[in-house]
Amino acid sequence: MSDKLLLKFRGKDSAYGVRRDTLKALAEELHVSETMAVHLAISRFAHEVLPAYEADEGPLTSEYVAWLKRTASERLPKGKVLRKQSLFPGR
Repeated sequence: MSDKLLLKFRGKDSAYGVRRDTLKALAEELHVSETMAVHLAISRFAHEVLPAYEADEGPLTSEYVAWLKRTASERLPKGKVLRKQSLFPGR
């Protein structure tokens, strides 16, 4: 795979591409090269689109959920509630 990429500019700016003049103006505004402006744009787009974490193994089994509920129930505090706070008023 090559480390180079040919970039073909659009005839007008749209959600799917930009004109060369737009890239030049962006690079000048950011005080970077046109190449760096493209890298910055792609990096920002990657952060918006790609997941920030690896995919997990999928849904939990019903047996595992039952085990979690039992374990949590055993570890919950027992006794009288002295004070209760909620992030949602009225609950």
